Amino acid sequence: MSLEAGADAAGQRLDQWLAARLAPGLSRGRVQALIRQGAVRVGGRVADSPKRKLVPGERVEMELPEPEPAAPQGEAIPLDILYEDDALIVVNKPAGLVLHPGAGNWTGTLVNALIHHCGESLSGIGGVRRPGIVHRLDKDTSGVIVAAKTDRAHRALSEAFADHGRTGDLRRAYVALVWGVPVPAAGTVDAPLGRAADRLRRAVVPAGRDDARHAVTHYAVLERFGRHGERDAMASLVECRLETGRTHQIRVHMAHIGHPLIGDRDYGTAFRTKANLLPEPLRASVQAFPRQALHARLLEFRHPDTHLSMRFEAPPPPDMGELVEAFRAL
Repeated sequence: MSLEAGADAAGQRLDQWLAARLAPGLSRGRVQALIRQGAVRVGGRVADSPKRKLVPGERVEMELPEPEPAAPQGEAIPLDILYEDDALIVVNKPAGLVLHPGAGNWTGTLVNALIHHCGESLSGIGGVRRPGIVHRLDKDTSGVIVAAKTDRAHRALSEAFADHGRTGDLRRAYVALVWGVPVPAAGTVDAPLGRAADRLRRAVVPAGRDDARHAVTHYAVLERFGRHGERDAMASLVECRLETGRTHQIRVHMAHIGHPLIGDRDYGTAFRTKANLLPEPLRASVQAFPRQALHARLLEFRHPDTHLSMRFEAPPPPDMGELVEAFRAL
């Protein structure tokens, strides 16, 4: 749709003006989300912020997404269930499985599988498209994830994940195969994240920017591969523990310190040619690896009903395990 800012729009925030013009069809929160997704243009250019002030005569264009299905349906998708009771279910998610329905992925998601498996017992507090979901894993990241089956469990687990273990018993550990070896061998990346210039990816941004979000990742080198010295290993296996849970956090933070994940086509493109330095058949294996080499290895939390400490671990899936073994042979 296309709208023109009149004299009354002078000095108004873009989100406020649009929400007023489009009420009750779109809420202000939905308008803000569309702006951040790059769906709003002012004067032919993508709007950079919901706070942008309007000038009379400016033309505002908005691309509205297609209507979403009312609710996801259950689908008989196999699940690797690590644990299940009346309150929750813990699953080892395979790489390639989208978490919940969204644009381009309305079916074939973990939510569709959970609805089929759990039926009406799945918690609805997460919303129509996110029933039971309390934390995230990227589509191409494998590993341990928990979903709530009751609203009480959903609230308790959501609070624990929001706190990121600062005051509770929550622990999350990932293993990542990265280019090079971080120095020092153990450290912390404390760098705020926001939207990248393309508005699709994430990037480290100045702390004062409107969309900057506090992000902290703790890492430790587990193994070095092809080592000729402490600092010049070809690759390394790194454990990452999250103190915050931002979108793509580990991937962006490791790239920020110069050690992007192997196979990461969003944040590791500058290192793509490093595979040419590897001997065959490792070179071909790295070039063919279809995703970021990241696996959620460990999840530990307190059960929302019994209050007992629960600990779940899963080894990397075969594709990542085989790639690690190939690097060990260097």
